[in-house]
Amino acid sequence: MAFNILKAAGAFALIALSATTTLAQTDPLGNAPAQRSDTSTIIVGSADFPESQLLATIYAKALAAKGIKTETKLSIGSREVYMPALLDGSIDLLPEYAGATLSYLDKNATAHSPADVAAALTKALPEGVVMLTPSAAQDSDGVAVTRATAEKYKLKTIADLKPVASELVLGGPPEWKTRKEGIIGLKELYGLEFKSFKSLDVGGPLTLSALLNDQVQAANLFSTDPAIAANDLIILEDIKNLFPAQNIVPIMAKAKVNDTVTKTLDAVSAALTTKDLIVMNGRLANHDSFDVVAEEWLTTHKLN
Repeated sequence: MAFNILKAAGAFALIALSATTTLAQTDPLGNAPAQRSDTSTIIVGSADFPESQLLATIYAKALAAKGIKTETKLSIGSREVYMPALLDGSIDLLPEYAGATLSYLDKNATAHSPADVAAALTKALPEGVVMLTPSAAQDSDGVAVTRATAEKYKLKTIADLKPVASELVLGGPPEWKTRKEGIIGLKELYGLEFKSFKSLDVGGPLTLSALLNDQVQAANLFSTDPAIAANDLIILEDIKNLFPAQNIVPIMAKAKVNDTVTKTLDAVSAALTTKDLIVMNGRLANHDSFDVVAEEWLTTHKLN
């Protein structure tokens, strides 16, 4: 069973790297000109993991259905790469995670609830960048362990790791080394100092494989990952609120906002649910393309 899930996870990653879309695409690593000649096009960017790429595809297709010219730049990289791309005009629109974006912009942020995070994020956004209406859908960071590890050390919460963290290897994306919602926060808030940290991917097949094969004993996974249930993994309860609310929210250049864009993306946010994300992520893991999954979701909700 684990082998089959790992194969699916591997396919999930390959989709992220090789998917094409019927919308125009540009090289995510290419440098944008200082001034774009076509100022009417909305360029939708994404992070370098499948859910973000899917959401960007949904945004782009929804806007295109309203007659707005769009392009996509998928798999740009981490927040440390794509946020500067938004600020320099390389892209115009991103699907973001409210709490993580707030923490990136304000290292001292303490907001945790969806409403508080949204209010704080509105104030923290740089000049020329705005957020539209957040979705109720969330995809939260979590610290995952196998059931065997949870039972061995009697783990139910992140705090339960404190007596044994020095014996365990933690796995996660490279940026977890310097993020508050990562090693820094785990140490400051929970007092955790792990035996070592293994840099992996962003909650993808490398992380899953390392966790299942005991190369790491705790790892960063996301709440909408279908591999959690499929592999009987345990997400430890975050009793000290290290990870803030992670509602999906469109972040975009203020200059590209108009009534049609706002109404279209607000409708997407209103229709999107956490369950939708879990189901769609599962489809991507089973080789369905971003285009197909996005188009069918939009059709189901009469948004295209």
